[in-house]
Amino acid sequence: MGMRSSANLESDSFCRALFNGYLLENRILPYPDVDQGAWNDVVEAIKRFGADRVDSKKIDEEAKVPLELIEEMKQLGLYGMIIPEEFGGFGLNATAYAKVMEDLVRVDASLTLSVGAHQSIGIKALLLFGTPEQKKKYLPKLATGEMIGAFALTEPTSGSDAQSIKTKAVLSADGKYYTLNGGKLWITNGGIADFFTVFAKVDVKQDGVVKEKVTAFIVERSMGVKSLAEEHKLGIKASSTVQLVFEDVKVPVENVLDEVGKGFKVAMNVLNSGRQGLAAGCVGASKKVLEECVRYAAERKQFNRRICDFKMIKEYIAQIEVSAYVLESMVYLTTTWIDQGVKDYSMESAICKVYGSEAAWENINRALQIAGGNGYMKDYPYERMLRDSRINLIFEGTNEILRLFIALTGLQAVAMELKETQAAVKNMFEEPIKGFGAMFDYVTKQTRQTFSPEMAKKIHPLLKNQTKNLSLSIRDLSSVAETLVKKYRKDIVEEQHDLRRVADITIDIYAMAATLARVTTEIEKKGEAATMHNRQIASVFCSQARRRVRNHMKSLTINKDSLIDAISDRVVKRIAG
Repeated sequence: MGMRSSANLESDSFCRALFNGYLLENRILPYPDVDQGAWNDVVEAIKRFGADRVDSKKIDEEAKVPLELIEEMKQLGLYGMIIPEEFGGFGLNATAYAKVMEDLVRVDASLTLSVGAHQSIGIKALLLFGTPEQKKKYLPKLATGEMIGAFALTEPTSGSDAQSIKTKAVLSADGKYYTLNGGKLWITNGGIADFFTVFAKVDVKQDGVVKEKVTAFIVERSMGVKSLAEEHKLGIKASSTVQLVFEDVKVPVENVLDEVGKGFKVAMNVLNSGRQGLAAGCVGASKKVLEECVRYAAERKQFNRRICDFKMIKEYIAQIEVSAYVLESMVYLTTTWIDQGVKDYSMESAICKVYGSEAAWENINRALQIAGGNGYMKDYPYERMLRDSRINLIFEGTNEILRLFIALTGLQAVAMELKETQAAVKNMFEEPIKGFGAMFDYVTKQTRQTFSPEMAKKIHPLLKNQTKNLSLSIRDLSSVAETLVKKYRKDIVEEQHDLRRVADITIDIYAMAATLARVTTEIEKKGEAATMHNRQIASVFCSQARRRVRNHMKSLTINKDSLIDAISDRVVKRIAG
């Protein structure tokens, strides 16, 4: 079987290459320097704003962001961070924006969500697919916050299954406008936005047959968009979350984003890029809660000892530090690729979101446990942070759906290379989960080879044992990917227990690779002594990750999956009939 050139390899998705047994070291080394940059002035302004003006406890209790704070955020330019300077924004790249979001979440989660939903998803389709005329018309107002953006995809009957949306847009007889009817659910910023990226089905004639195709539109509130009452939520209470109603809303044809029928591509590109802001926020949340719980543990005494000196508390503190460092390594490696123009970062973006949201949730839970009974009380920040962070496991693609995406995207590349499965690839991956739409447009044919540890040549020798853990895990992933494809063929989409295991293996491998690349570059710059702490972080994480990978590999053949399914089926039948 022929090998592809290294030039072709370097253009591939890093994580997809892992499924084929490749470790693309040139993509991760040297690790990018993201400590200094254009975001510093913005970050300092955010810190002052947070210290002087924001009372998160009050905002949470009143479930409302004071209008004066929104106006001050507009004055700080926070609604125009990623908008090009020519349109009045700061023009921050993906890395700079992530850095700002990391620090903004330390001020308040609800404020961060308003700013993040505006930029990460609300106006991102305009930035990615808008015409020069559309950008000229809207971006200056969006940069100043005169208009606030929102992303309207989810509906009462469609969540992850975007194919099932019911909102309809009908072209007028004169071809000048679309009439929009339908509704959207749980729209962040929906109550305060004036600019909506709305997805609706349009009748499109193909080969003499009329089909409904999802299309993206720019819709202004002034066109007749109605928002219902604010939702009452578990966390992020002060952020605006509402239902939207469209009743004969007339949208000019020039407000179509990209092309009619290309809405899936628009939505998936927006979500892929938007997940980095969320993951960066999880970095900030983990760092903030670490500082809070360490100060508490150093002051709190039991049995005449600081509780930070007890072994189990040490373990909690260390795990927060380890996961925060690992997540940070993944996030800024990924944002650097985005800034460099890498086209396919969809798997890596999904991995950052899954790992980040779960790490932040676990870290805040650990910190609350350190605080004990105090952690449960509203006088302390832990219970609010716990409530605020829970939504991250659901936002921008639930972690369950993203795990399927990670596993199926990698396995599809393997399936396309195996001759005996090529004919089944389309039905195997695309048809059963149409809602993923354009997520799978990225996939290209791959060539496989057996992975050997010797391929990892650039990771520092001081990390030899950790590199071995990475290498063996890549070997395992490559091996099991081919085995599963051959075994299940088009039925693989139903083997969700195994797909979850494959996804978790992939997440741990990417986390190990990013961490080892970062520590390698730190060693080369700072030397052995100065990097002892981070080398220990890498050692702990890679050991834990390798143990998880081995357990997943074992569980692929020795498990209780069928019994778990049977128990669930009986419970559902007993309760729901």
